[in-house]
Order: sequence, then C-alpha cells, then structure tokens
Amino acid sequence: MIREEATMTSKGQVTVPKAIRDRLNLKAGDKLEFIEIDGKVHVNARNLRAVDLAGILGPPPSGKSLTIEEIDDAIAEAAVARYERSRDRR
Repeated sequence: MIREEATMTSKGQVTVPKAIRDRLNLKAGDKLEFIEIDGKVHVNARNLRAVDLAGILGPPPSGKSLTIEEIDDAIAEAAVARYERSRDRR
C-alpha cells in the first residue's frame, strides 16, 4: 500500500503523486474516475484491462441479464468494497 497526499489548486486541479502514478502505471491521457460515497471520495484508474477485473464480481445472478450501466455500477461498488476491506486489514 502506498499512502500519498496532494494539494488541490484554486482551479480544482490535483497532481497524482509520482509513487501512485508509477505503481498504477498511469500515463498522460489515462482516465480517473471519482466516486463519492457517504462523504468519502474514491478514485479509480481507468487504464485497467478486462483481464484485471476477472472474478471481482463473483458469479452472475442466475438468468438475469444486466445493462452496461448495471455492470459498471457493480464493478465500481465491488472495487470500493475491496479497497475498504484492504484498508481495514492495516
């Protein structure tokens, strides 16, 4: 785990710390997603490949087709839950 801090500019801009950029292999043009849940902001790097997410959601509900939006929401919720579990283990 890496814990870094950044300061927001008056224009609302934040530089992702180098240690985080290096660890996540972030490059110019990569997308970051900001999710606010119960007053906490979570940031997801959007440079992941589909194989990186394999198995994160567990088995699909039997017989139910999901929309792309439902799949995206489920992935975001699972990623946040996984992040929170990892922080609880510290």
